[in-house]
Amino acid sequence: MASVTSRFRIDLTADFYDEQGQLRYEDVGLGSLSTVSGIEIGRFREHRQEIASEQLTGVQGVVVLAPRVTAKSLENAQDLLAIARFGVGYDSVDVAACTASDVVLCIAAGAVDHSVAEATVGWMLSLTHHIQMKDRIVRESRWNDRDGYMGSELRDRTLGIIGFGGIGRAVVRLLSGFRMQKPLVFDPMLTSAQIEAEGARAATLDDLLSQSDFVSLHCPLNDRTRNLIGARELSLMKSNAYLLNTARGGIIEEDALYQALKSRQIAGAALDCFIGEPLTRPPRFAELDNVILAPHSIAWTNELFRDIGSAACRSLSDLAQGRRPHGIVNPEVFDRPTFQKKWDRLRLQ
Repeated sequence: MASVTSRFRIDLTADFYDEQGQLRYEDVGLGSLSTVSGIEIGRFREHRQEIASEQLTGVQGVVVLAPRVTAKSLENAQDLLAIARFGVGYDSVDVAACTASDVVLCIAAGAVDHSVAEATVGWMLSLTHHIQMKDRIVRESRWNDRDGYMGSELRDRTLGIIGFGGIGRAVVRLLSGFRMQKPLVFDPMLTSAQIEAEGARAATLDDLLSQSDFVSLHCPLNDRTRNLIGARELSLMKSNAYLLNTARGGIIEEDALYQALKSRQIAGAALDCFIGEPLTRPPRFAELDNVILAPHSIAWTNELFRDIGSAACRSLSDLAQGRRPHGIVNPEVFDRPTFQKKWDRLRLQ
């Protein structure tokens, strides 16, 4: 067996840092690595939309914020053991290329659940109480216009959840005190019994859309969910219903949603995710007064970044010490003899 190493270098992508080389965020979990002898922390010197293969030279683990990871990125990944996505989404990573290159892909499973759920509930309250418009009325000295923005409570309303992983379940728990109807859930990966065990009701997508007062997306973007919500699906929603997307751009057909919002076919929407991120100009949704927009950061909090970072760093630390980590996306990589040989060579002594 090849000899093991006495150092394990972990780099963070450059978008974690400002122009002076200082971390942009209060805490990204690096403290969890301080007790592991042999781990070195570094950073990429240049931010690129796609990680370049030369940025991975001499690096055993990478914590990735925004850049894409492609097959080209991994062309010279002989010494790269793992990539940890700073979050739970991984549509920006070529999973098959990671496996073919004997690279483990990890996500921060569970670390985002509470923060995203809390943001979702906040958006539901903001939409139904017209918080943005009421703020504008005061700023523009239009006090008497308040009669036109009567709100509604969450009480007795129905939430429809598309994708019932940790985030969706956390939303259900947070809403338990609002006296809403039992939530509807569409998730083909779960049985009705599994959904009902979490205090929700299983439904078809069409039934969920037609019966819900809020439709909240918490599913990944993949071939099954791309353009899942289009013109037909939007036509099934109630005219007083709201659509929320804290998942990924591309799950909703944006042309169809824009038309549905502009024509008031549905009451409104809250969007944290868009096709073609990062946006370099205001989207057409900015023209509308029945939409709340956020730059894919509605759930960003110091607590969230601490928890995600701790999970990501813990995954890399586990691999460095010869342990199989939590949150593996491509577990089949462990069955590859070439990976096992690489792991033996790169793990800490």
